[in-house]
Amino acid sequence: MHALDVIVKKRNGEKLTRKEIDFFVQGVTRDEIADYQAAAFLMAVYFRGMDDDETLWLTQSMLHSGDVVDLSCIPGIKTDKHSTGGVGDKTTLIIGPIVAACGVPVAKMSGRGLGHTGGTIDKLEAIPGFRTNLTAQEFTENVRDIGLAVAGQTGNLAPADKKFYALRDVTGTIENVSLIAASIMSKKLACGTDAIVLDVKTGSGAFMKTVEQAKALAGKMVEIGRGAGKRVTALITEMDRPLGLAIGNALEVMEAIKVLKGQGPEDLKEVSIELAANMLMLGGKGDLEHCRKLALQAVSNGSAFNKFTQMILRQGGDPAVAEDPSRLPWAPVQAEWRAEKAGYIQSMQAEKLGAASLALGAGRKTKSDSIDPAAGIVLVKTTGDRVEAGEPLAVLHTSDKTRVDAAIEILRDSLLVSDEPAEQRPLILGFV
Repeated sequence: MHALDVIVKKRNGEKLTRKEIDFFVQGVTRDEIADYQAAAFLMAVYFRGMDDDETLWLTQSMLHSGDVVDLSCIPGIKTDKHSTGGVGDKTTLIIGPIVAACGVPVAKMSGRGLGHTGGTIDKLEAIPGFRTNLTAQEFTENVRDIGLAVAGQTGNLAPADKKFYALRDVTGTIENVSLIAASIMSKKLACGTDAIVLDVKTGSGAFMKTVEQAKALAGKMVEIGRGAGKRVTALITEMDRPLGLAIGNALEVMEAIKVLKGQGPEDLKEVSIELAANMLMLGGKGDLEHCRKLALQAVSNGSAFNKFTQMILRQGGDPAVAEDPSRLPWAPVQAEWRAEKAGYIQSMQAEKLGAASLALGAGRKTKSDSIDPAAGIVLVKTTGDRVEAGEPLAVLHTSDKTRVDAAIEILRDSLLVSDEPAEQRPLILGFV
């Protein structure tokens, strides 16, 4: 069997066998198949698709390309959460501490930024000293000892996905249901958790642009997870506009801290509480309404904030950041983006806001790019707000002032202002 044969077969729209998928995934994992061939395979899948069997086999092959964490030594129902990616989506930093503070263990393996979306690992690494490259033993010990661990993929946990994930980011092959489902679920199953809540984003700032696409992805992932014997539920959430007001790594950490202190934007609080409540419900803490109350109580009594500080300390970060966010990286260049006319903001397209943040240095265009942890955007106005001509819409943060003009050009294309107030759809659009 040869890699080229597998690529050509899928390019021609034929169904691959389990053996062919295993061969290709193992070859990528062992560096026996070159990046350019793996990229060609991803592009073939992107255009030709995979059926349910192929998607399941790809997930299982990626899952078994490395180790699977054994969390059986930890009492209770171990939970995990995954977002399909959005702009300003820093919910993991909020819900992990909330759920752990309520007594349900959280074992979360996260990724780096993909395209215009930010990655949880990039956000956490904005905290001075914070380690995300935990060994499987460290990961397990943290979950056992403090009820919470958030780490990047190690070399031994779903290593095939780690390779595919980086290539998808730079080859235009992100938005494919089978590739997304296999990537997410191979990581989730490798973590060894018992219950998984999926946050499937839809809208201009998400990879799934329509509710129908989001439901199709959610259904596929729920089916894979339940087939593996896990408790799984999925929420369809809105991503036509950014979640919260901060876009960019250190800026999003600051906003997450505000929410954990009972402050912060209402939309971010609403989605975070709903996700946390679903995790608590799967973790055996009662019905959804009771679990919402538990989540809110963990914020109001300070236990969630304390758990966040405990996680930072446990993973080598500076715990003083929680009380003093000014210790996070801060951009030397800040510029205002101002409104050109008065009216109501009908839309601020999340995808373009993410692209503008990337232009400021907060994301990657190639997998070897470094990230400016201080770069990003803080919105002053958002969808639905009234704005006057000349009024600030956002503050841009960067370490390179030559990046500002390009970012503002992107932002101009994101904005629609009209004379009439905007109608906004709900933040939670459905459950699977």
